[in-house]
Order: sequence, then C-alpha cells, then structure tokens
Amino acid sequence: MPKTRNPKTILLVSGLSGAGKSTALKTLEDMGWEVVDNLPLLLLDRLLDAPLPEGAGGIDRPLALGIDSRTRGFDASGIVKRIKKLRASKEYEVGTLFLDCSGAELERRYSETRRRHPLAQDRPAADGIARERELMEPLRRWADHVIDTTNLATNGLQQEIRSRFGLGTITDPALSILSFGFARGLPRNADLVFDMRFLRNPHWDKDLQHLTGLDDAVAAHIAEDPAYETVVGQIENLLLTLLPRYHEEGKAYLTIAFGCTGGRHRSVHVAERIAQSLRKAGFSPTVNHRNLESAPRDALENRPEDEENATG
Repeated sequence: MPKTRNPKTILLVSGLSGAGKSTALKTLEDMGWEVVDNLPLLLLDRLLDAPLPEGAGGIDRPLALGIDSRTRGFDASGIVKRIKKLRASKEYEVGTLFLDCSGAELERRYSETRRRHPLAQDRPAADGIARERELMEPLRRWADHVIDTTNLATNGLQQEIRSRFGLGTITDPALSILSFGFARGLPRNADLVFDMRFLRNPHWDKDLQHLTGLDDAVAAHIAEDPAYETVVGQIENLLLTLLPRYHEEGKAYLTIAFGCTGGRHRSVHVAERIAQSLRKAGFSPTVNHRNLESAPRDALENRPEDEENATG
C-alpha cells in the first residue's frame, strides 16, 4: 500500500561530465525543488524516509537527485533497476533527465576551464569522455528527457529546464511589497523602487498627521492628487508586464519598494493598493511597512512648498 495518496515526484538528473548537470540542478533548486547531488546510492532509502526539513511548512517538495559517474557506487544498469522498483511501488513518480553533449564540445569546455576529466586524471580528456559515455549509455537509453547542450549556452539550458519541469506557482518569485521612508534610509534589497514623494503629503494636515496610509481618510486625501490615478495606474500596468518576465527568468525573490518621506502615509497607501491589484491578477505578494510605527516628525518631512523638488 502506498504511504501517501499523491506519489512523491523524483527527478533523476544525470549526464556526461561538463554537459551542464550543475546548471540544471541549480535551476531546479531556484524553481523550488529539493536538490541533492552525488548522494551515495546506499543512502537513497534513508533520504526518502527522512522527515521534512525545518521551515518546509509541511510542503513535500519534489526531489531532484544528481547522479553521475563520480557518485559512489555508480552502476548505470543498477540505477535503471532501482528506478523501475521505485515506480512499481506506486509511492513515487520518477522521471529521468540525461544531459548529453558532443565529444568535441566537451573537450573544448575542459580545455577552456583547464579542468581534468574525472575519468581521465592523467590522460587526455577525450579518453575520459569516451569511457564515461560508455558507462552512462544505459541511463541515456532509459531517460525520459534527453537535452543535448552542445549548442546551448547556460541561459538556454536554464530556459529549457524551466520549460520542461515548471511546477506552477512553486516557480513564481517570492513577491514582497515594501513601504519605507526615504528619510530613514533606502531599503538594501529592493529590486524596484518607486518614489511617491510627488503626491500630496497628509503629514501637513493636522487631522491626518497621526493617522497612516492604512486609514481611509488618508487614502482619500492622497487620491485627490491630480497625478495619483494616472501614475499609480501606470505603475500597476508596468508591474503586470514585468512580473511574468521575472518569472520566465527564474528569479526566486522579488521586492518592490514604495517610498515617501517618512514612510507612514503615501508609500503605505500605494503599497497596499498595488498589493491588492496584484492579488486580483493572481499573484500572492506579502506586504511589509518598514516605518509605519515610526513617530511623525516635522523635521523629516518636506514642507508643502518643497514637495515638488523632492527627488527619488
């Protein structure tokens, strides 16, 4: 009887040394896969039975196993038998990816990097390539996916991996929206920063000064600015254009920051609006207001007559 209703997804990643296995595994890891490289095959059962790591949030991620001729106990025919056994158990959905490459291109890569082939430490790389190709042939014949990287640059291989092994929302960037105050310093890890200091500043309205951008009265005050709807609407359209592109490039984390002078009114309101807009479009941003709890201070704020001169 299977242990779980849904079989665990396992992808065996193998191929010729220098053909791009490390790039493939790194791309899978960035996409949300759990990745283990060159695990001794005797430890495979222990790995599959191990509990989820701390911080996994109860999500049993798909597993990518890197195996090549350097793996302890490597036996291509034996690995094929093991794959068949795992599939027969109905507990695992097992796929295989083999990365191939022409001998001439592999020789060029080894010459360029000045690395020795793992199977030809004291001989020409061509000898090791030929020996490894022979050892790996059972795995290549058995593989569900074969990618020839002879004419693929690193970016091309990354795109091919994402195309074949994408996992829906698990591959989306971890999207964060941040509000902050320029007077208290720029955020260090923001990918995109938008300056909201051109908008009407609620700080100088006595009835609004001690409220924040989370309050309806402040939101209404900001929205009365003639430029508000046009500019914020353009930012929304820009982000809806950019986010799928970041997704395609495999970016794992994306932080979009909105700043105003103190970080309590304009940036907070716009960050909340943008987050709501993105949620309606199918994204799942988290929102953090860095300076929301900071005390309002006149000394930090530009006076109304100076707002037009504020720069990002």
